Amino acid sequence: MRAARVVADMLAGYGVTHVFGVPAILRRTLAELELHHPDVQRVVTHGEKSAVYMADGYARVSGRPGIAMAQIVGALNLAAGLREPFLAGSPVIALTGGRSPATKFRQVYQEIDDLPAFDPVTKLNATIDDADRFPDMLRQAFRVATTGAPGPVHLQIQGNEGQLDLAETDAEPLVEPIFGQVPPIRPAPHDDDMKAVLRLLAEAERPVIVAGGGVRASGAGAVLTALAEKLGIPVATSANGKDTFPGTHPLSAGVVGTYSRECANQIVNRADLVCFIGTRTGGMTTHFWAVPPIGTPAIQIDIEPSHLGRNYPLRAFIAADAKQALTRMAALSVPTERNEWQAEVQRLKKDWQERYRDVLTSDAVPIRPERIAAELTAALPADAVLVTDTGHAGMWMAQFHDTTSPRQGYLRSAGHLGWAFSAGLGAKCGAPDRPVVAFTGDAGLYYHLGEIETAARRGINLVTVVNNNNGGNQSKRGFDRAYGGEPTEKSRELWTYREVDFARIADEMGALGIRVDRPGDLAKALDTALDAGRPVVIDVHTDIGVTAPQPVTG
Repeated sequence: MRAARVVADMLAGYGVTHVFGVPAILRRTLAELELHHPDVQRVVTHGEKSAVYMADGYARVSGRPGIAMAQIVGALNLAAGLREPFLAGSPVIALTGGRSPATKFRQVYQEIDDLPAFDPVTKLNATIDDADRFPDMLRQAFRVATTGAPGPVHLQIQGNEGQLDLAETDAEPLVEPIFGQVPPIRPAPHDDDMKAVLRLLAEAERPVIVAGGGVRASGAGAVLTALAEKLGIPVATSANGKDTFPGTHPLSAGVVGTYSRECANQIVNRADLVCFIGTRTGGMTTHFWAVPPIGTPAIQIDIEPSHLGRNYPLRAFIAADAKQALTRMAALSVPTERNEWQAEVQRLKKDWQERYRDVLTSDAVPIRPERIAAELTAALPADAVLVTDTGHAGMWMAQFHDTTSPRQGYLRSAGHLGWAFSAGLGAKCGAPDRPVVAFTGDAGLYYHLGEIETAARRGINLVTVVNNNNGGNQSKRGFDRAYGGEPTEKSRELWTYREVDFARIADEMGALGIRVDRPGDLAKALDTALDAGRPVVIDVHTDIGVTAPQPVTG
């Protein structure tokens, strides 16, 4: 058979339901999918980066590898997009075209050796130059993307459009279904290691758990909640792990680090023992290793051994799957009361709530972004997924929005502005039966504005809430400093835009646009959008003068 049939059969065999890309790549494979696996949707995007972001959102919400594709001339745009899933630990498999040996070094149209550009942003960067190698290389791609700490893989396929898939081959499609889902392998902890960790937790007066995206990837949120309740330990989360512990739970401290809730940083910095679970203890989660300060007694549990002790000296550690480890900890532990510590945690949380109650309920016009966060907390259904951008969007949601149900999902950009809208489309593809809401600013939406047409054309019923303040005011403080500490008209040129009505643009592109100018209209707009059964853009006009609170360390 043709190699294209092998590729199509293997993608379907691994449970892939969508592929995302600019379509001048693996054309015959795309045709074979339609002919033999019509349930696999082929989503044509308006750019390579947005294709990667869609694949990333799809992967994070479904736990299945996301597939992004591009011909050789667009491969570097795809590589740029792979920075996001690489930083977030998301299993995205990128397929691109590559050079042909017959024409190398002869100045063929669009032909550049871009393979090295994928090295820094992938777990595996490899080529397929023989049609017989498709089965084993695709199998390896799925294995590498899903095992250990998940992450992206790149396969460069010979031919500027991957025309190697036209070649005939005797190779048979070979599928290992276990590697079609994260985590395929769950390393179990040793009881001696478990007992050492539990002994340290029992001896601590003010322990705290910091849960990261590895807890979500493992599906360990419910077990984490049960363990925290049994041991009376408050839980803070990284931004990437926010949906692992309901924000309204009495033991929830909130998101910790740089994009954080103040009381979360205060709670973590008052702890006498910090237990990191499923987090790489990076700079954002720890506010550059100040929350907690290096030297604070620490424990770490992670599926990837190389993450253990990377940034904090450890009193104990466990190399294991988070769900396996937490389940065993719950079985071996005894109930513990920490009334004084819990009372202190509640006081810090109450102080924060009282300090920000006015802005969370503000009726000011233009609208305050904190009010949007509060309305999303109230409006999102119990099984909804919220996808949020970086920058101010990430700050507003980390600080002022709460998940209210263990079944709610929260996906957050690892650092790339403009990610949320495209990732939200991918997340909706990966979870078609769940409400999916993306939150971004006007600065973020501009990056991939054309994908509104993709949503309308494909019927991807994402709700996108835009914090539209006619600027990127997350940069205000930085440019004020650059201009000597005071804003000027020239400094404002670097972070302000014209006023644009995104609701009208959405209507013109085939989606439903809703403009909101008064905070009292937010709840109705969200209800209308969630019931619309079509792509919706809610254009919320907000106050450009409001900036997010800075992180605290004390």
